[in-house]
Amino acid sequence: MPQPEGAELEAVRARRAALKERYLRPVGERPTTTVRGVHHLALVARDVEETIKFYQDLLGFPLVELVENRDYQGSSHFFFDIGNRNLLGFFDFPGHDHPDYSETIGAVQHLALSTSPEEFAATRKRLDEAGVSYLGPDRGVDNSLYIRDPNGVGIEFYSEELGVFEGEPLLSS
Repeated sequence: MPQPEGAELEAVRARRAALKERYLRPVGERPTTTVRGVHHLALVARDVEETIKFYQDLLGFPLVELVENRDYQGSSHFFFDIGNRNLLGFFDFPGHDHPDYSETIGAVQHLALSTSPEEFAATRKRLDEAGVSYLGPDRGVDNSLYIRDPNGVGIEFYSEELGVFEGEPLLSS
């Protein structure tokens, strides 16, 4: 993907700086959010069993429900526990021809999951043993590694506390 350069890059950076100045409030001055958190992120699965094996058997996310989708006969709706009372949900749509994943407007670029340093190392070991390719932590960012699930969904394992980005707290306690 081509990246901006020269004057175009400087204009992009200036726009971001202006937006930050206008909208980003210091931690203690931010209003309280209007929701309790993410109940679940709903994604589309190509194959239910392949998705279950990947998330439960390889990544260690327990499958906690598998039911028929209430909006589409024959479709499965299933959930994985991703910790901290958060769920990762999937649907399949038998008989529907969905295109492969594409990084485009409105698509999930990746889902970043907080992990301890110990679990980060264990995940990397499991991925290596299973022959699953990933990016990082060898590219200068030693606390992240990125994979794609069987459906094309990008997943980042991020060895950082929840609510913290690159050592900086983003949320008040």
